[in-house]
Amino acid sequence: MIYASDLDRTLIYSPGAIGVPEDSPGLIPAEIVDGRTVSYISQHALDLLRELAAKIVFMPVTTRTIAQYRRINLFQETIIPDYAITSNGGNILVNGIVDKEWRAAIGRRVERDSATAEEAGNLVRSVVREEWIISERYCDDLFYTFVVYRDLLPADELTRLAEQLHELGWRVSLQGRKLYVVPEAVNKNAAIIHVRRTVHSGPMVASGDSLLDKSLLAGADYAIAPCHGEIFAEQQAGLVKLEYPFTQRSGVFAGDEILQYVQKIYNNLTAVGVGRNE
Repeated sequence: MIYASDLDRTLIYSPGAIGVPEDSPGLIPAEIVDGRTVSYISQHALDLLRELAAKIVFMPVTTRTIAQYRRINLFQETIIPDYAITSNGGNILVNGIVDKEWRAAIGRRVERDSATAEEAGNLVRSVVREEWIISERYCDDLFYTFVVYRDLLPADELTRLAEQLHELGWRVSLQGRKLYVVPEAVNKNAAIIHVRRTVHSGPMVASGDSLLDKSLLAGADYAIAPCHGEIFAEQQAGLVKLEYPFTQRSGVFAGDEILQYVQKIYNNLTAVGVGRNE
């Protein structure tokens, strides 16, 4: 069995996203930068994840850049996955090393199917006012991250931007204060399909919270999402009707329910002789 999961706001949470005080019982630092904890995981979720990772293929799937992923202590020291997907699917790490063939293939797809990064960036800047943008970054030579004043960003402007970007072969996702602008070819599900052909590990469970995770969850055999984030907001607004479950709790302790769900699926599969990776 494979368990493929988004990280931020799914398994690990920044201090602003945990939903409880930082000194709450049951929180463990997942990422420490310059002596400061910048993301947490719940102790219970960590215990379940550690137990599962010893039996199955656990694969982090994140929009973080390679460098941002590598600074997560949890996945460099405590649980070290054989495979990790970063850059929203643009890069695959195999035992920590970048799969150069995959990266080259993604580059060719982006060039074939999407407008140039310069054109997409110029479109964003023409719609999103300069005073709404805190910072801008072009990540791993693949996609943009704009940190914005979310309260100043009108919903109708964002909708118009999404429509215009779609015509250029790019997608947009607003997660907290981060506005991601990503080529269509750079997606988590495409990378997952590539890894699944290599791993041959049977059924896959997936979890994630944002619009950039929708392809990941749609491509899984079993999926779950936390009751926060863009996917949950779409469901609540009646924009979509999704078949997979949502957690009861939001914030960092949603991770407990997500891992309990994965454990349940694993137990059910192994009971019928499927799921365990020898």
